[in-house]
Amino acid sequence: MSKRKGRRNPTRSKTRYYLLGVVAVVVIVGFLFLSSSLTTRTKPVILYVNQGNGVVDGSNFAGLLETSSSHGFNTIFFQVYRSGTLLFTDSSLNQLAASAHGKGLKIFFALYFTNPTQKIPASIYSDGEDGINLDMSTLPIDAQTALFDSLSSAYSGQTAITTTNPTLALHPKMLIVETYGAGNDQYVRHGIIASVGVFATSSRQDYDQQFQNALNNSDGVMVFDYAGLLKAGY
Repeated sequence: MSKRKGRRNPTRSKTRYYLLGVVAVVVIVGFLFLSSSLTTRTKPVILYVNQGNGVVDGSNFAGLLETSSSHGFNTIFFQVYRSGTLLFTDSSLNQLAASAHGKGLKIFFALYFTNPTQKIPASIYSDGEDGINLDMSTLPIDAQTALFDSLSSAYSGQTAITTTNPTLALHPKMLIVETYGAGNDQYVRHGIIASVGVFATSSRQDYDQQFQNALNNSDGVMVFDYAGLLKAGY
């Protein structure tokens, strides 16, 4: 007796291929979403501490760490030098850096320059920080270049610059452009880290929108500043 092969049900085959296609699309979309989420999460999310707007030292540093963690920041730009004056001893900076690292946060020492004669305090190069940020927009470009060259030639950690100049021709590891304020959102782009000024937001919703725009459309986001964030209650 000859055996005849059963005919395939064309409808069932089409359904199977359709389901396989749907599964494949779901897997691809899920992978892309996960990759995008991981990339966003690994970008620098920086909280800037401006000592001129509110002093932060060993007595209230724990509050800074708690706010940073609860708000999703992974990096602190901690101002330790203002207008030619180093605000902390090296031993204090070592302790503060260790405390930040204990909470899983990176810490950069931010240096604020107001005069071309001011120099980088080289003693801080080995105080446990992850990097050093130069805040020097008020200086002439030749003075900015000299400070950056001095830092780059002698410092082995990560370098950063915060600037109001979106076309600055210096190339640190992280270039943060102060993109807050009316009309400056045009400078939000990849290749720089954009920023949000709490003082330049009108509400929590406005703050969140500016934050996400900077994070999604540049290489990270910096919020200026800690004192303003506390005052606004965001």
